[in-house]
Amino acid sequence: MAPTTRSQLKVNTAHFEFFGPYLGPIGIIIGLPLVCYALVYACNADGCMHLSPFSIPGFPANQRFFTWEAVGVFLGWMAFQAALHLVLPGKKAQGVKLPNGSRLIYKLTGLNNFFVTLAVLGYFGFYNRSLNLSWAYDNYIPLMTASIIFSTALSVYLYASSFARGALLAHGGNTGVAIYDFFIGRELNPRIGSFDLKEWCELYPGMIGWLALNLAMAHKQLATTDSLSFSMMLVCFCQGLYIFDALYHETAILTTMDITTDGFGFMLAFGDLAWVPFTYTLQTRILVDHSPALSYYVALAILCFNMLGFFIFRGSNSTKDQFRRDPTHKMVKSIKTMPTERGTKLMVSGFWGVARHINYFGDWLMGLAWCLPAGFQSIIPYFYAVYFGILLIHRDRRDDAACKIKYGKDWDKYCELVPARIVPFVY
Repeated sequence: MAPTTRSQLKVNTAHFEFFGPYLGPIGIIIGLPLVCYALVYACNADGCMHLSPFSIPGFPANQRFFTWEAVGVFLGWMAFQAALHLVLPGKKAQGVKLPNGSRLIYKLTGLNNFFVTLAVLGYFGFYNRSLNLSWAYDNYIPLMTASIIFSTALSVYLYASSFARGALLAHGGNTGVAIYDFFIGRELNPRIGSFDLKEWCELYPGMIGWLALNLAMAHKQLATTDSLSFSMMLVCFCQGLYIFDALYHETAILTTMDITTDGFGFMLAFGDLAWVPFTYTLQTRILVDHSPALSYYVALAILCFNMLGFFIFRGSNSTKDQFRRDPTHKMVKSIKTMPTERGTKLMVSGFWGVARHINYFGDWLMGLAWCLPAGFQSIIPYFYAVYFGILLIHRDRRDDAACKIKYGKDWDKYCELVPARIVPFVY
């Protein structure tokens, strides 16, 4: 390991994203929790918001913002996922080289956590019914409040602990502006011993929590109507496939910007633990009370649409990952490439010759497919497709700026060869 001095870790940066350093971070820190509550307010058992004629159903009856019971359940869930991660076997993977020259070792148990959690919830929730999964629907708001409080408290801890001697700081989160660094994340890879907080939060409690909440929504519909609608089964299957895929390819996350570049602060902590599980379950929560009848043909069409997105998403990501590992592999050896002054090559044919972020396009198509089973009676189920589209465009811009710095003039040449950013012939 290359030696790391305190001075190397204390070099301040002054590049601000998200309309920083003050207005954007403060607005997001306050605004995102409000959006979570607004989505429940805008569509619940009493109805969904409509634009014409304009109507808002109001706050759901018999729901409180906060209960200690919900706090206990949330903390129990976090402890359960942490215990599984510590106890279950998992392969070891090496991360990318860090700014100080070191490489971290990660224990990857995502898929094992997934199957154990699925087995526990399936057996106790659906088979012998001793676990009342419907409780999560009935206590959705206080459970969400618990996640917001916890993720905020975790962010405070992460910011405070980043001042410890030897902490490796993220380049973009070491500006000296407290609120911005708190938001974007000051320390790059905070750990407790060998337990990597950022990678664990990124995939385990939030992503698998999304799966658990979907199962809870399905359980509530089954308990209420004594059946599961095509809409509910379709969304649960498509989103379950997405979650399984993310955990199956857990090693790929170690090369993403979230892990290699961004610090671990409020942006990722809130996103992982509150935003993902409680906004990505928007469709299944709505389908508990508003589940339109789908014919076999419509359900099949939506499923095919989702699988088209999955094919683009998984195919492009697998090609990229294989090219990084071994560019001579038979899967990628026929792909045309462009040499760069850095000594690396950029793919200019196949998936990556169609658009510079064709994987984002497949990701968005899947997101839209998840919204379609909720029908067109309200715009609220389509919040995810709109939000995710904006997020991917912003992420594309961040990636483009980073690649411009990384490759220089070669990136300009690459953009001429592959002009489309995400959507071929459109954007």
